[in-house]
Amino acid sequence: MSEPTKIMVVEDNSRARSALAAYISLQTGIRITAEASNGLEAISKIRGCPPDVVLMDMQMPVMDGLEATKIIKKRWPWVKVIVLTIYQNYQSKALSAGADAFLVKGCPVAELISTVFTLVPKNSNADSQS
Repeated sequence: MSEPTKIMVVEDNSRARSALAAYISLQTGIRITAEASNGLEAISKIRGCPPDVVLMDMQMPVMDGLEATKIIKKRWPWVKVIVLTIYQNYQSKALSAGADAFLVKGCPVAELISTVFTLVPKNSNADSQS
């Protein structure tokens, strides 16, 4: 049996973060391993146990999602970053920063889960690269 895909949720709104983490954790083959309220906190938590996928908000205090994505992709290039934001006009900036995918908040959950498993197929485990 393959390991579940490990996901970190980075979102400054605590209600949105908790709701997203709770809903995603109900999906088979996924485990939420960390949550962070800004990019700097995410980077700190990744050091201890890199996830397979980071769901990254864009506009956050302390360090925004663009800067955090750049740092994550430089230090942990195998970690997949999915930008999840309400700002559709951030797509080119997010992809230029190294994001592996871009989704707009409110997209169907099936689209989010499909994107996760497209980036990290269920039979692979990014741990072997860390």
